Formats: sequence, structure tokens, C-alpha cells
Amino acid sequence: MAKILVTGGAGFVGSHLCEQLLREGNEVIALDDFSTGNSDNVLHLAAYKAFTLVEHDVTEPYDFDVELIYNLACPASPPHYQADPVKTTLISVLGAVHALSLGKRRRARVLQASTSEVYGDPLVHPQPESYAGCVNTLGPRACYDEGKRCAESLVMDFHRMYQVETRIVRIFNTYGPRMAFDDGRVVSNFILQALTGDELTIYGDGTQTRSFCFVADLVGGLIRLMQHPTETRPVNLGNPEEFTMRQLAHEVLTLTRSSSRVVERPLPVDDPKQRRPDIRRAREVLGFRPRVALREGLLRTIEDFRERLRLPADVRTASAGGG
Repeated sequence: MAKILVTGGAGFVGSHLCEQLLREGNEVIALDDFSTGNSDNVLHLAAYKAFTLVEHDVTEPYDFDVELIYNLACPASPPHYQADPVKTTLISVLGAVHALSLGKRRRARVLQASTSEVYGDPLVHPQPESYAGCVNTLGPRACYDEGKRCAESLVMDFHRMYQVETRIVRIFNTYGPRMAFDDGRVVSNFILQALTGDELTIYGDGTQTRSFCFVADLVGGLIRLMQHPTETRPVNLGNPEEFTMRQLAHEVLTLTRSSSRVVERPLPVDDPKQRRPDIRRAREVLGFRPRVALREGLLRTIEDFRERLRLPADVRTASAGGG
């Protein structure tokens, strides 16, 4: 049994990670300021005596006697991280500094949750870890993109200067139960719009692509990377199957049996046209292979949304006002 700290532990990914770590018999401390995380996500974990939830802002120092640190704390969807871009940058940079400083003091291994956003609007497809990216440092997404890029450099500097054991994971689009309704990500947007009878909003012409990884697959990869004895290079984690936004919209409409229309809106500034991970390193080093197909993962996510919206399992959106 290990003593583990998860910053952002009440968030979407963080709560699933805490749950799996507890199932494996570990002692887990979840740190969250609830700015985008939700205590409801971890309410069921109170049944574990080995679980502790602590409210704390990671831009302020903290100290816990732990062996492993998963630094996940940061708003991760455009509406959330653009709401206060200065704070987003500080969370990425100071949050990394404080996690790494704790790792140095306690001789704890630190896994930094980075993002596919470090690749920007990529000119290389799919994106391998060796690609330096094509990022607009002055755009509205820069607070997140550049904050995460700076966090990666801090991780490597703490590793080189202070011999902190570090891991870097670049997380690609992830979805699943407990996604926030208002996070602005395409999967949650489409499911919520379909279930409530609203129009499904596609930005641009719908030909831009994304690759979607179910949260359980991602969590398995995070744990494997943390457990790896030597891997300090960045590792992409995601599902390499690629879908257009229009394909995703029609799949959600089919699975929800919704009669909602699909409408187009202008593409946001710096929104990537393509996003697909090259996961050869994860396969070779971690044995990582996503197992949950998009249709299965969407069905699980839709069921979770229905439960939280208090909709009957067999509801048809058309009969709930969808036309």
C-alpha cells in the first residue's frame, strides 16, 4: 500500500484515478479547491477509510507525507481555463512548483498531467512526443497551452537539478461519467444537448477531428506510467481512433435517440483542426492499449448524464421537448 496525493482529486479524471487507486489498496489524499472539481464526484469514496479529501488551492504551498504525487490540478476545458486566464497560468506553473517541491522534500515521485494542447494546432499528424508543437503564445488558449509547456520544463529541471523522480503524461481528449455539464468539451456538449432537446452545436464545418479516450483507459495508463521504474520522457496517452465532429454528433444522436438538429457556429480562435495521438511510446514502454470503443464509452457516459439529469433510462428526447 502506498501513500498517494492526487491534486485535482475531485475533478473528472482525478476522481476516477482516486477511485482506482483506492480499489488497489492504497491510501489516497485528494486535494481540490472545487473551482472546477466537485465534491459529489468523490462522495462515494468516503466509504474508504484510506481516503481523505482536503480543500486547498494548489497555488499555495502544502505538505503531506506521501510517496507518490499525481499533479492533475488545473481547469482543463476552454470555458473553464479562459474564465480567468491569469489564474490558469498560475495554477499550471505554481501548482507544478509546489508538487515538485513536495516531491523533493519527501523524496516522492511526481507525475505531471500535461496535455495534447502543448502541440497547439499541429502541423504534424498524428502527434508524437518528439513534435515541438505549433502554439500561438498570444492567443486566448495560451494561458493553458503555455502554462502546461512551462510546467513540463519545470518537471525536467527539478529532475535534472534535484534528482526528483518525475513522470510526464500528455493527455489527449478524454471522456466518461462525471464530466461536468458546463465544461464546454464536445462530448459533454453533444450529450447534454441531445438529452435536453437542444440543437447540437458544431464549431466550423464539422470536419475537424479529435480522438477520444474513455476515462478508465486513461486512468490505467496514468497508473502504469507512475509505476514505471525509469521513464522520464513525456508519454502520450489517448485513443488513436480519429473521428470528425460531425461523425461524433451523429453517433450521439443515434445513441440518445434524439431528434435534435445539428447547427454550425464559427470556429473559435486557435481551435486545432486535427488532434490524434501517436501512442507508440505508450504501447512499447507501458503496454498501453485503449480497450473501450467509442460507442461503448458513449453509452456509459450517456447513462451517467441521464442519471444526473434524472431522466428515465428509456427516455426519448423528442418526447421531452426535442420536436
